[in-house]
Amino acid sequence: MADEKPPKIKGNKTNADSEDRFPNPRTWMLWALGIFMVVMLFQVGKTANNPTEKIDYATLQGWIRSGIEVTGHIEYPPPNASVMCTITGYRVENGKRVPFSFEDKLDEAQEKELGNAGFQSRDKNTLLMGFLVNLLPILLIFLLIWFVLIRQIRSAGRGAMSFGKSKARVLNKGKNKITFKDVAGVDEACEEVSELVEFLKDPKKFQKLGGRIPKGILMVGAPGTGKTLLAKAIAGEAEAAFFSISGSDFVEMFVGVGASRVRDMFEQARKSTPCLVFIDEIDAVGRSRGHGLGGGNDEREQTLNALLVEMDGFDTQDGIIIIAATNRPDVLDPALLRPGRFDRQLTVNLPDVRGREDILKVHAKKVKLAKVVDLSIIARGTPGFSGAELANLLNEAALLAARTDKKAINMAELEEARDKVRWGRERRSMAMTDEDKKITAWHEAGHALLNVLLKKCHPLHKVTIIPRGQALGATMSLPKEDVLNRQSKEMRETIAMTMAGRIAEEIVTGDVSTGASSDIKQATSMARAMVTQWGMSDKLGMVLYGDSDDYVFLGKEISQNKTYSEETSQQIDAEVRRLIDEGYQLAKKLIKDNRDKLDLIANALLEHETLDGKQVEDIVLTGKFTPNAPPPDVDPPSGADAGTPTPDVPETDKPKLDDGLGDPAPATA
Repeated sequence: MADEKPPKIKGNKTNADSEDRFPNPRTWMLWALGIFMVVMLFQVGKTANNPTEKIDYATLQGWIRSGIEVTGHIEYPPPNASVMCTITGYRVENGKRVPFSFEDKLDEAQEKELGNAGFQSRDKNTLLMGFLVNLLPILLIFLLIWFVLIRQIRSAGRGAMSFGKSKARVLNKGKNKITFKDVAGVDEACEEVSELVEFLKDPKKFQKLGGRIPKGILMVGAPGTGKTLLAKAIAGEAEAAFFSISGSDFVEMFVGVGASRVRDMFEQARKSTPCLVFIDEIDAVGRSRGHGLGGGNDEREQTLNALLVEMDGFDTQDGIIIIAATNRPDVLDPALLRPGRFDRQLTVNLPDVRGREDILKVHAKKVKLAKVVDLSIIARGTPGFSGAELANLLNEAALLAARTDKKAINMAELEEARDKVRWGRERRSMAMTDEDKKITAWHEAGHALLNVLLKKCHPLHKVTIIPRGQALGATMSLPKEDVLNRQSKEMRETIAMTMAGRIAEEIVTGDVSTGASSDIKQATSMARAMVTQWGMSDKLGMVLYGDSDDYVFLGKEISQNKTYSEETSQQIDAEVRRLIDEGYQLAKKLIKDNRDKLDLIANALLEHETLDGKQVEDIVLTGKFTPNAPPPDVDPPSGADAGTPTPDVPETDKPKLDDGLGDPAPATA
């Protein structure tokens, strides 16, 4: 099977364009015949309307001497030719032009006399030359019409007729060089799709046992986890043609275009078997039917119906496998996910620590790293990063090294690139008043102090009052291990740490600022999730509240969005307020008990602008500040193996930036 020639893709755009650009010879012959007939009719009409009078030289001489206006041309034969010269011209009598012709031999005196009368000499004009001279104006007009009008009309017609054609991009197996070696961090996904490769290489192996390969595979995962790359690797390993199209490419302003493109795409796929058809972001056309506001005659629903019918209309024995990708599987139509269509769902999770290291090694082949670089340290310090973010990290590090004229990328560039990708770039040029710096220093000192004192919080990585991203200051924490679960005590302490910035401001300045806006938002979101989603409230119990919020934009029960009573809503608000108040009181007590350490951290920030986690720990434990403390060691994760399934971790559980004065516009002077 591997020695067979790649399948020829029929009906591709290149052949269609070449046929439109170069018409067949029969068309050219018809055009040439038409032009010739027009020229001949023009010549015949010209001769019929102006009959030529044949005269002798004596008559011509008499006209000239009598004062009649006579003009024309004397045409001479080629050298050494026994052909008499020809005189053609016209005379004007009574305001009317009368053509004539004369053929005879002339001597030099006669030629001179005719020259004085207004005749011009020229070589003998052959029939072909006359034909070409008369043809040239018509040809120029025809070319003008062709380039200005006909080509535009034909291109417009071709565009109008191509609305229903599929926009799938075809990647032949000779051009697709991506294999499983280029995919890292998703080992389980690669193992699960390996049977697709074996089927495309040797279908008879499965057909002997009566097995049926899945018609379609739905890849589910966060953005940037490598779903498209994995689909290309399947096609590259199987040496099959690869059709790639986005879900939004089916939707057009004209009714019925999406369904037509679906049919055309499957028609092309049948001509190119074995092949893979990859539909990215299938939720653009695969949303649940009946939940929109446009009724059942919606264009998107027609496209989905056509997709469902086509997936029923082919068999996997034909060598066509459909792969789709989405990060919103909850909004897809159930008919799309039933057995016989997308038989299997493949979850592509964010990589764990070993997966991140493998991904960094793959992308590191394209950049120049120093020998002292240890990618395992960067992998341990980037929990929650996707494959796309890791690739961006290495690219940012390469740009930083090139900006400072370094010959290779060192650990310093990789650390700065990690902080830049996660928390934003430093803005050292931003003008801040001394009062703003003081407020920011105590705000971030409050976050840092509670981060060290509370054992359940993620370890402190760095605290700075240098503006980074949209924040005037930042307290950065990194988890020791990959976050798979969150405990109630951990989140309560995280809420207390989030409240510490506002409390430190209030204790020192006697007033509060707008800088804690993002802290309040983060704490409120976490507390509400604890109450409504995770059952961490003794008063409300293990009940899920607000399940229908995900379907608002599908038009499902917009006016009746809440699934609980008004009394329950008041209880939810009271529980959220209680959790935040408890965290606030805990943070306030710890800050008052450790006021001297808070002042030490803030003063050190005002002097040095940035402190790492080890320096802050020394201040809290010893009460002294050590300016040249060694950088903190990042402990290797001690969490579960890569194969452990990752539960739904909400956005609030990802490592975040406690951005202090996160609302810089009102806070600045």
